[in-house]
Amino acid sequence: MSSIVQDAIAAKAASRLLAVLDSATKNDALHRMACALEESFDVLLSLNCEDVHEAREQSISPSALVRMELTREKLQQIAVGLRTMAALEDPVGKVLLRSELDDGLELQKITSPFGVIAAIVEARPDAVTQLCALALKSGNALMIKAGTEIGRTTRAILAAFAKALQSTQIPPHAFTNVEGREAIREILALQDYVDLVVPRGSSDLVRFVSANTRIAVIGHSDGVCHIYVESSANREMAISLILDAKTQAPATCNAVETVLVDQGIANEFLPIAFQSLRWHGVKVRGCAATRTICGADVELVKATEWHTEYGDLTLAIRVVPGVDAAIAHIETFGSHHTDCIVTEDAQAASQFLRRVDSAGVFHNVSTRFADGYRYGLGAEVGIATGKLHARGPVGVEGLVTYKYVLSGSGHCVGQYAGANARRFKHELVESAVSE
Repeated sequence: MSSIVQDAIAAKAASRLLAVLDSATKNDALHRMACALEESFDVLLSLNCEDVHEAREQSISPSALVRMELTREKLQQIAVGLRTMAALEDPVGKVLLRSELDDGLELQKITSPFGVIAAIVEARPDAVTQLCALALKSGNALMIKAGTEIGRTTRAILAAFAKALQSTQIPPHAFTNVEGREAIREILALQDYVDLVVPRGSSDLVRFVSANTRIAVIGHSDGVCHIYVESSANREMAISLILDAKTQAPATCNAVETVLVDQGIANEFLPIAFQSLRWHGVKVRGCAATRTICGADVELVKATEWHTEYGDLTLAIRVVPGVDAAIAHIETFGSHHTDCIVTEDAQAASQFLRRVDSAGVFHNVSTRFADGYRYGLGAEVGIATGKLHARGPVGVEGLVTYKYVLSGSGHCVGQYAGANARRFKHELVESAVSE
């Protein structure tokens, strides 16, 4: 039996203990984890610096380096996030439905943890802390396989958390660090022990995970987000939103990658937008019409490149005839992540919001708002672009499933069959109540 299978068995046992912990115990643990993180700032920053230095020597991409680098400010934000998670309502044990099937026969639909979550994370140390917090709050055990690029950082984070939880009711295998070259493939084959897989990283990673496991997967493979500037848009607002969505954090999956501009305002709007983007260091690519309006500095986008997730200060711009063409472009080249319309026309906004089939559909708002923390979820395991179980930023509510609890007093199915069968009442007692 491999060490990873042994870890999975231990995690499964831990998950049974975590599932029945009361809210106060879990919240106290989260506060302890926040304190432990703050006390470990210097050690974490030093080890993270070693990871970043080594990654830089291995020619890791600039966007990956940005994601893997920790700062004192980032760590403080993570600590705040842990305390915010503690303040959230417990997602476990909520009664979603209560129905009286017959006198003395009551059915309840109650939220419960998945069990064991396996997280496969690339060079994202902040994701390690978020996943630990989310798993604990939702009563799940976590097996985490982080990229070797952040090996020192990951070990230090989990060591700090383990020390903080020594004197609590949290079982030792609540968080398990999994290492090794073949670890990912082995984890993906653990369907007898692992209940959910969460990949956090590149589109290649997400596709690989989804294609190589029978375990349920939550994640998105691409973050090709769009902003459509409709003809009635407030021009100043549109430029502000585009700059925020592209330059505030260009390596994130909710950064805008393509801007669609209505042809009715293209000649007026694009030169101003182009200058603003260039001033902020953004490289502009575009269609032939964009190049004609803005000049030869615009690199032409090939027909096969509109689905590109740049992850840096590069932006594609396309001129479109109207809202129908904008929606058609998003349907063809989008990734169902987050797409926005900038418009003062209520009808155009309504049409866009109803027809665009993405996890997040925005009106006059930066795509960067597609985030669990900004949604008030405390943190997120990622953005789910599928349609089963969870969609959009997946917080603690997305890490629980449910079970049906039926209580009676000797009721038998035979009583409801035959000539003198009893009739079901099926009366809804309460649609949803938290207990």
